[in-house]
Amino acid sequence: MIQQQTILKVADNSGAKTVKCIKVLNGFNRRFAVLGDIIIVSIQKLRNKARSTSKVQKGEVHKAVIIRTKKKTIKKDGTVVFFQSNVVSLISKQGKPIASRIMGPIPKILKKKKNLKLATLSSGFI
Repeated sequence: MIQQQTILKVADNSGAKTVKCIKVLNGFNRRFAVLGDIIIVSIQKLRNKARSTSKVQKGEVHKAVIIRTKKKTIKKDGTVVFFQSNVVSLISKQGKPIASRIMGPIPKILKKKKNLKLATLSSGFI
């Protein structure tokens, strides 16, 4: 469960390292975002190696999709999925990914939530 002021890691090669959640979308007065939701983030830190070739700059505001959360999610078959950290992937205003690669696996739930482009960029599914 992600809310305002939450610091999140970035799992793609856009150049950002950490971001801060500014707003949770999809509803008036919505407080929490879960796996697969879109949020608005501000970039806090950039990766050292990618500072010169970064596609984003510190302080910019972008949209992001939540890829992994610490909160446990229960699938229909009864299995429980959770991860070590809260991770997002940056997307453009049109909803297309800024990056060309996503590090680590993503849950299969994201495939069903119309994020097919993100699914093709990832290394695997859980």
